[in-house]
Amino acid sequence: MKVLRRKAALLVLGYILLLVLTMLHFTDYKGTKECTQVKYVPYPLRYTVEHQRPSAPQNSSSGRQHVYVFTTWRSGSSFVGELFNQNPNVFFLYEPMWHIWQKLYPGDALTLQGAARDMLGFLYHCDLSIFQLYNGGNNITSMGIFGAPRNKVVCSYPLCKAYRKDKVGLIDEHVCKNECPPQHLDSLEAECHKYSTIVIKGVRIFDLNILAPLMKDPFVNLKVIHLVRDPRAVASSRIKSRNGLIRESLQVMRSKDPKGRRLKVYDGYQRTRRDAVDYHALNALEVICTSMVRTAQMVRELPDWLKDNYRIVRYEDLVEDPIRYLKDMYHFVNLSVSEDIERFMLNMTMGSTYSSKKPFSVSSRNATQAANAWRTQMTYSQIKQVEEYCQHAMDWLGYEKVQTPEEVKDFSKSFVTKIRL
Repeated sequence: MKVLRRKAALLVLGYILLLVLTMLHFTDYKGTKECTQVKYVPYPLRYTVEHQRPSAPQNSSSGRQHVYVFTTWRSGSSFVGELFNQNPNVFFLYEPMWHIWQKLYPGDALTLQGAARDMLGFLYHCDLSIFQLYNGGNNITSMGIFGAPRNKVVCSYPLCKAYRKDKVGLIDEHVCKNECPPQHLDSLEAECHKYSTIVIKGVRIFDLNILAPLMKDPFVNLKVIHLVRDPRAVASSRIKSRNGLIRESLQVMRSKDPKGRRLKVYDGYQRTRRDAVDYHALNALEVICTSMVRTAQMVRELPDWLKDNYRIVRYEDLVEDPIRYLKDMYHFVNLSVSEDIERFMLNMTMGSTYSSKKPFSVSSRNATQAANAWRTQMTYSQIKQVEEYCQHAMDWLGYEKVQTPEEVKDFSKSFVTKIRL
């Protein structure tokens, strides 16, 4: 009797096991069938390993010079970018990584750097299909790229009859918007391939190490112009353009070390929404200055991949002796300075005033007054708060700290000293 019961139990267990195996086999077959029914749709991006050629001349296998203006917001980067936008031999792109930050909002600044670097890799190959990821898919046009209405290539012949690339002068964005029809990105790519130099200006890469793969790549052979400015002037300009940088300030602040220092609420407490916005504008300086220190440390040790491919430019030096530093930047990237570009440079830095109702526009202004505007526009408390978090960056970059409120208003004294990198 016991033997029969044991055999019956084994038969039941065997039946259950067989049933389970049958169900698993059916599930696997169904999944395989579904997978075979899925169509593979090639991704529209065209940047592949075939671009990375193993042997390349020193100035890149494409024969082009690739340049990145590495800087942060409100450092005079739009002005410096315009110096390249005006050159008839330069294909210039203004803040292309803006699209990444908008599409991936609310991502934090540091984790978005990899995507920004990858975008640069596409753009330096004149492959603009990368924009399809972040701006409307296949429907994006030349006028859909950030900063397009002020771009000399987009607004000039042959893409548009409103302007000529070989004629130096600022673009009126209203004229460009009204008279320049949107072009397919293939047309803009074709123009890109005609130029001997590609320059991209960006404020969304914080660590120079992120650019190392592009600087080591013999096809790209990237050169970096590192534009710096007194952190107090950066903070003052951020406050002045508060409404245009709210999202960016929040994205930068999300990158702050939770164990790091926190900026005090200036003047004791926040009284209005405007005070809160100004607080965020200043608070972002902690991340920005930390990145400046990290870059300064790297430059002091100067790795091999950075040698001969890096040049630091202080905004204060540039506006104090504009022609000298214009020639220095151009020579660094193998460009020639024409008389028209020289006149343009002088006109842009020697205007009658520094104020502008549009803080993100480029216009003729008294650049020396603009460099010192922070001394009249910031409170002493705000100045000291920026100095607290940026003291190491200021020491290395040659910016002297303020000692008294009276000293700030004494314009016979300069706070710009010798750079110590």
